[in-house]
Amino acid sequence: MARTAQALRRKAVARKPLPALLAFTDPQRTPDVEAMARALPRGTALVYRAFGAPDALAAARRLKAICRARGLILLIGADASLAARAGADGVHLPERLAHRAPALRRTYPHWLVTAAAHGPRATRVRADAVVVSAIFPSASPSAGKPIGTLRLAQVVRGAASPVYALGGINDKTARRLLSTGVIGIAAVESLRT
Repeated sequence: MARTAQALRRKAVARKPLPALLAFTDPQRTPDVEAMARALPRGTALVYRAFGAPDALAAARRLKAICRARGLILLIGADASLAARAGADGVHLPERLAHRAPALRRTYPHWLVTAAAHGPRATRVRADAVVVSAIFPSASPSAGKPIGTLRLAQVVRGAASPVYALGGINDKTARRLLSTGVIGIAAVESLRT
């Protein structure tokens, strides 16, 4: 899957350097995020989603140290304040907060700011990149109906920002993304240790 993501990255042109892979954490599906970070390919962005964990700052700081040592990018999910305090490289916004992306990009111009978008809504998001889901059938409890590669290609053509594909992506499905125009691949379980 990493090779396919790199091939996608070579095809795309972006305003900021963007990683080929985004690895999302999830308390249920990726319980050992530090082990996950240690196993990711160099250049990957790890999106740490704390979901209100009481030790989120300490965990984010440990992840930042691992990411720095391994050549990874650390994004914090939904919490710009936590991202700033942890010294993260940016933030990933859920769709409900995507409207904050332009202000965050102005406030933190060195940050990578990504946002979630579902299907056609990706055309309106003004972030460094958007993560569109679900592309293929997914086991994620939050995954909606998959849009498939043809619809994804349409979304990419109309999007205001570069697009990552998320949802049901694994070694078998990743190659089907090569002709869609996405900048890279995002995943949860298929990138865990």
